[in-house]
Amino acid sequence: MDELKIYTYIAVFGTFGLYFAIAIWARAGSTADFYAAGGGVTPFQNGMAIGADWMSAASFISMAGLIAFLGYGGSVFLMGWTGGYVLLAMCLAPYMRKHGKFTVPEFIGDRFYSKTARIVTIICLIVASVTYIIGQMKGVGVAFSRFLEVEYDTGLYIGMAVVFFYAVLGGMKGITYTQIAQYIVLITAYTIPAIFISFQLTGNPIPQLGLGSTLADGSGVYLLDKLDMVVTDLGFQEYTTSKLGGSLNMFAYTLSLMIGTAGLPHVIMRFFTVPSVKAARSSAGYALVFIALLYTVAPAVGAMARFNLMNTIQPAAGENINYAERPQWFKDWERTGLLAFEDKNGDGKIQYTADKATNEMVKVDRDIMVLANPSIANLPNWVIALVAAGGLAAALSTAAGLLLAISSSISHDLMKGILTPDMDEKTELMLGRVVMSISILFAGYLGLNPPGFAAGTVALAFGLAASSIFPALMMGIFSRTMNDKGAIAGMVAGLGVTMLYVFQHKGIMFIPGTSFLGGLEANWFLGISPNAFGAVGAIVNFAVAYIVLKSTSPAPKEIADMVDNFRSPHGEIAAAHDH
Repeated sequence: MDELKIYTYIAVFGTFGLYFAIAIWARAGSTADFYAAGGGVTPFQNGMAIGADWMSAASFISMAGLIAFLGYGGSVFLMGWTGGYVLLAMCLAPYMRKHGKFTVPEFIGDRFYSKTARIVTIICLIVASVTYIIGQMKGVGVAFSRFLEVEYDTGLYIGMAVVFFYAVLGGMKGITYTQIAQYIVLITAYTIPAIFISFQLTGNPIPQLGLGSTLADGSGVYLLDKLDMVVTDLGFQEYTTSKLGGSLNMFAYTLSLMIGTAGLPHVIMRFFTVPSVKAARSSAGYALVFIALLYTVAPAVGAMARFNLMNTIQPAAGENINYAERPQWFKDWERTGLLAFEDKNGDGKIQYTADKATNEMVKVDRDIMVLANPSIANLPNWVIALVAAGGLAAALSTAAGLLLAISSSISHDLMKGILTPDMDEKTELMLGRVVMSISILFAGYLGLNPPGFAAGTVALAFGLAASSIFPALMMGIFSRTMNDKGAIAGMVAGLGVTMLYVFQHKGIMFIPGTSFLGGLEANWFLGISPNAFGAVGAIVNFAVAYIVLKSTSPAPKEIADMVDNFRSPHGEIAAAHDH
């Protein structure tokens, strides 16, 4: 067995052993443990767990890969996800925490005094969460297939088994403490290679500063200027000025990610694991620091990965390397099927250009960039192994949070809250575990048949949350008059118009290639791409809700009093443990 494989087994299975040990130690003994970790997590611990829950395979694996290929245009992910977190922490989480209900459907059911509203929210939550989890499952498969040299499918099965063990056994309590460990693993795995590569390319060990530094070769040329020269020589768009469509699309994409982020239930649930509203606010501050540690490094990782890739495959235009002499990392990723070369002109050399007719790199999956980057840069094997463990930690931590959100929405909100309100706690806990087990199997199926690279699928999930859940939460907190009929109509309209637009242009999510109105970019509404359409869906949601409100009676006085109560700075203690 080679050295890299030994290091990888130690890193990956060592961290898995840690997760299992934590799950056994922190197993849930009650529904309060299973759904909200008993409400006894400290703000510092919760901030770290939120960081892991937040930074999914999309953040760890896909975001820097997207920035590597999209350049400046990829910054929408940084701006949208970070801005959305601030929006969630300031405008939603403290008020929902004060109300004291630990799931999003439960809050909306209470605020809009309607079981129908709760059911509609459950549907919206499941649609968004299932779409989001596909990206996590693909991240698990990609990481395993390369580093353990197993088939993608086999890697996915191993990942499912790991999540099954600690999420089903521990619930929110087990997931919380596992996510703290996963945060430490993923942030270490992300920053150490970035420090190595930044120092190697620019002589500056701080990646955030290295991105804006001159190259270490003494030429005096800035890294980004050189990268612009390299990519434009080969016909690609200039790295530092590229856009995702027009300016309106960039704005809509950022807004969709931002408000979708604030509406994702698996992160909102984390704020119910602390003992008070004050602790929830402190958690938000800690989490922002922990998230920033990765998000400020991502642009440097993306740019340096693209620079290394271009210089390794094609050192200069017209100076192509022989395919027979391709580096070892190239051969390793070819075996996974995520990198593919086709010798179109028969000269035995690798030609990598923007022209599809002559480009011989027929597949360079964006998701491989972060995982391949240390190998491309010839970093030590232990660093490469660490990245594998980090990628898996990122994917597994978010998958567990999403599975808990799906499980609680069915067992707690649908069954206990609506269909069988007399269910005892022991039965509800067992049902929660059964539903989570089924969810893992379903997520695994979707991971075996993914509809696109991880962050693209995730962007769609954010759009669905943006168009359905976020407006209902905002109106529930900041409008004393919004009624049940308006909220329900808004959610249905927002989710419906967004899914219709997505199906029209991308095809039905789980059936590749299907499209009933044609998916041409020329047909996009105002140039807005399907992944960015959640912002438009949210506007539709707000508009429909207020139109319906104008033609019906406002919310009753006791609901207006409820809104006043959870927006008031007083009375925190009385509401803090009202589960």
